Amino acid sequence: MKIKNISILPGYNKKKEKESCKKIEILEGQKIGIVGHTGSGKSQLLYDIEKLAYGETKTKRKILINGKKPDKNLKTDPTIKIIGYLTQHMNFMTDTTVYDFLKTHIITRGKHNTKEETEKIIEKVIIEANKITGEKIKKETNLLILSGGQSRALMIADLAYISESPIILIDEIENAGIKIKQALNLLIKKGKIIFLVTHDPLLALDTDKRIVMKNGGISKLIPTSIKEKGIANYLSWINDYMLDIREEIREGKKINELKLICTTIGAEK
Repeated sequence: MKIKNISILPGYNKKKEKESCKKIEILEGQKIGIVGHTGSGKSQLLYDIEKLAYGETKTKRKILINGKKPDKNLKTDPTIKIIGYLTQHMNFMTDTTVYDFLKTHIITRGKHNTKEETEKIIEKVIIEANKITGEKIKKETNLLILSGGQSRALMIADLAYISESPIILIDEIENAGIKIKQALNLLIKKGKIIFLVTHDPLLALDTDKRIVMKNGGISKLIPTSIKEKGIANYLSWINDYMLDIREEIREGKKINELKLICTTIGAEK
């Protein structure tokens, strides 16, 4: 199913007050941040989107797909999965190799045509996963021994190249120990709509818009400015540099110097 846009119609906050924002529309390929204090309603908003709510949840929000009420089969048919969910904790419970896991997922998604094509997809997923994690993943590695960062990286690459879900929900990816911006760009290149719950300023400022949650409701919608995007790029460089240093320390190297860190162009003194 081709998803051109997803819309959120306002509901009510914890105080039973109508949400102030009117219809929020997100287009194909856009990245939306969801920010707010703990308990502000971020997880509930993800829940409403995941369930394609239409007034039946406690917030009474309505979710539209391509401007229309979602068809019933989008909610009930397990073979139609338009929403993928990447949670805070990605620990695999299956005693199998990375290769066998990916092969099984390819088959269940109907992408299994020839052995050669399957091998190419598996190789691509592992290559892309290794670009965003410092701890290399091998196809013969058992899923049970993958670290949190490796698990997140593998699932992001899986979502990009195997999953057909055009809408991705991500809950606090900042603590995964991966190259965050590269991971999100991988999904954006595939035209996914991304909803990202985060407390990380790097991630929040690198979105197209951010939804601010308060008292269980949507408080405001803020389009990201060009200046904020520049700040996000700078913070992303710092984050990637930190990951590089971490990898050098793991390899037993000494850190004798620090790269010059400059202010962003146009930043206020």
